[in-house]
Amino acid sequence: MGRFREMNSFVAVVEAGSFVAAGEVLRLSKAAVSRSVIELETRLGARLLQRTTRRLSLTEAGRAYYGHCKQILAELEEADRAVGVVSGNPVGRLRINAPYSFGILHLAPLWGGFIAKYPDVELDISLSDRLVDVVDEGFDVVIRISRLQDSTLVHRRLASTRLLICASPEYLAQHGMPASVEDIARHRVIAYSYAAQGDVWRFTTPQGEQEVQTKPHVRTNNGDTCRALALAHQGLVKQPDFLVGNDLAQGRLVEVLPECLVGEIDVYAVYPSRKHLSVKIRVLIDYLAEAFERPGWAWQGGASHGGGRQACTEPARP
Repeated sequence: MGRFREMNSFVAVVEAGSFVAAGEVLRLSKAAVSRSVIELETRLGARLLQRTTRRLSLTEAGRAYYGHCKQILAELEEADRAVGVVSGNPVGRLRINAPYSFGILHLAPLWGGFIAKYPDVELDISLSDRLVDVVDEGFDVVIRISRLQDSTLVHRRLASTRLLICASPEYLAQHGMPASVEDIARHRVIAYSYAAQGDVWRFTTPQGEQEVQTKPHVRTNNGDTCRALALAHQGLVKQPDFLVGNDLAQGRLVEVLPECLVGEIDVYAVYPSRKHLSVKIRVLIDYLAEAFERPGWAWQGGASHGGGRQACTEPARP
């Protein structure tokens, strides 16, 4: 058990880049992780990590030992997986990453039910809006809300979400409701930093594809911040209905140019490989797919449900 603890701590430090970050991953104190690595180096009689005030790096001995440790820990994980396959009982740790807002609003309420159903699975959940590397960062499952560009990733579609332009009634009362795509260029915009098209907003109209170059006065890498600023009457936002659908339903926000299609993106579960898919990953993905079979966030207004509404217009002629 002592050797396993030492190896696990050593690998976590190497992959996390610091003793503090490794402690967060392992749910141990920095002192406990540091003690394990020191004990390992003492037992081996070799320095594995070169420590400076700014960074950690592997020594030559450390690089060799790290490779062996990774293989041993992977084989232990595979042994646990094999037991799960034979017993039909998912066991072990699942490292999951998800976008921040979606993780809080729509995943957090599901975890209790999953744990109750699969009590031998340990969840390690991190939230981040940046694009994480599934393999290099060691995640078992990553939830992505995007148009997947990398065809090498193994994925399963869980749901879809519509992008909407919206603002508060108070903002629109003061600045006017945009009557055309071009009108948006004259409005205050709260921009989401990770948006695929940057500051260009694209629309599908009966006249074809149209786009407008926005001039944001606020930028943020978090959708909740965009939403909060919109609710504070600070401008237009382009956000998915999983985030703003309830505000639209309650009248706190109003959809802008509802007859125009802004876009639809999918929610995916992404995982490293279809080969040797562990029971714990399979049951998690099945659980999420069932939970999102009929997503509760879908906004019932706008272009998808507009029926006989007037088409998205061209700008008025003088």
